[in-house]
Amino acid sequence: MPKLFVLRQRLGLPVAFAAFAACPALVPAGAMETLGCGPFAHELLPAASPSPYPSALERAKWITQAVKSTHHSLLFFGDSLTEGWDGAVWEGSLAARGALNAGVSGDRTENLLWRLQNGNLAGPPPNAAVLLIGTNDLAAGRSPELAADGIRAVLEALRQHFPDTRILLLGLLPREEDASAPLRTATTRVNRLIRECADGEHIVYADIGDVLLDNRGRLTSAIAPDGLHFTAHGYELLASRLNPELDRLLSPSR
Repeated sequence: MPKLFVLRQRLGLPVAFAAFAACPALVPAGAMETLGCGPFAHELLPAASPSPYPSALERAKWITQAVKSTHHSLLFFGDSLTEGWDGAVWEGSLAARGALNAGVSGDRTENLLWRLQNGNLAGPPPNAAVLLIGTNDLAAGRSPELAADGIRAVLEALRQHFPDTRILLLGLLPREEDASAPLRTATTRVNRLIRECADGEHIVYADIGDVLLDNRGRLTSAIAPDGLHFTAHGYELLASRLNPELDRLLSPSR
């Protein structure tokens, strides 16, 4: 019987909790060898699991079919901030790079990890991948450290499956109007942690969210009416910062 199981019994904790704690999926194999960051939290990382939303599962199936049927030079993984990328802005910048929008609304890091393990990486390796995930982890009440560990797990899965694909890790984008708002400060904390996961070669970190803020550091309703999702102008601002990062990432002379 595993020592952890015996210890949980002696402490009177539920057997189910012991099984969850011992689950090998919580920390991907080889994590310490591949990434030079974290773990950051003293909490259990939720295991990979499918989204509870039927629409999200249908979207995940569509992404799997898309990566299987066509070679994409760039895969952009994320949540609603990616799925909802303004269409005209996408066509004007990312579409020309052969990018696939692989964002799924509502995804937390464990949902994206499940997608990566269940078909969303089933196609040929892309030249690069963009990762923007984690804001929904914070909205669910998780600590910045646990959200950062979720992002770390996704990075590990991408590195293990596509070892030659370069990854652009984007810092979490600002949310809530004021710089002192709880979720805004939490995103800042996550970004300070996950930037440690970049090595400048396989994983490149970029924090582009400041372009969304006014000169007082506010995320105004003209950019994000609900304090989270962006207008077309917001996406235009993001594209102005994202495109140079992608140019550097994909440059043949790097």
